[in-house]
Amino acid sequence: CQEQEQTLSQVKDSHESTMNVNEDTDSRRLGATNKVGLYFIIATLGVLLVFALATIMVLVVQRTEADHAMEGIKKPIRTGNTFEDYLRILQRVPGNGTAAYMRVSSTVNSSRLSLVEKGICGAIECQSQELVIRKQGLYLIFCNLNFHFPNCSKSPIDLKIELLVNDRVDRQTLSTLCASETCQDKTFKTLLQLHLTHLKENDKISVTLNHPEFLNDISLPNENVLGVLRYSDGM
Repeated sequence: CQEQEQTLSQVKDSHESTMNVNEDTDSRRLGATNKVGLYFIIATLGVLLVFALATIMVLVVQRTEADHAMEGIKKPIRTGNTFEDYLRILQRVPGNGTAAYMRVSSTVNSSRLSLVEKGICGAIECQSQELVIRKQGLYLIFCNLNFHFPNCSKSPIDLKIELLVNDRVDRQTLSTLCASETCQDKTFKTLLQLHLTHLKENDKISVTLNHPEFLNDISLPNENVLGVLRYSDGM
């Protein structure tokens, strides 16, 4: 009996030892699994944090670029004379009476337009084809011309206006009238040229056209004008 009890006791002790070993192994495996899961969670959170920071930086850069673009719209960069600039200039012109506003018309066998009717001519000499400056200063030169094409052309026509100062081209405008399949029998076009420049005493101003035969002297004769306005005496 004692031998059987000893045997049973040994078997029991061996079984308990085996169970303890298995429990320790399971605990170690569970701990390792928990550590792997914890490391995975930490790595995932790190990746999400980096992604969030990158997204915030991109949004900040886009917002900054948008603000700069809006600033460009609110305060446009001035690279030259614009229509709004001329309006402000005309509103601030001093009442010194130095101005000319003359009707012009085409001349036979000449590209230079003629001054056919005296409108305003104050402190400026208005000759047959030229405006002669009598006081030096900063002047606004403007020329508004209307064109009439009685027959629809099948090929493009280039219209060029040249403002001359002392027979030298100081400003020019080129516009192309393109032919089209739906073109009407009669075609009208208006061109406006503005030029702000310094002029000296005895400087002569005139205007030329490459196609003076198309100038509309019939429908809108009074709308073909050449004008000069003195803005200031600064040079």
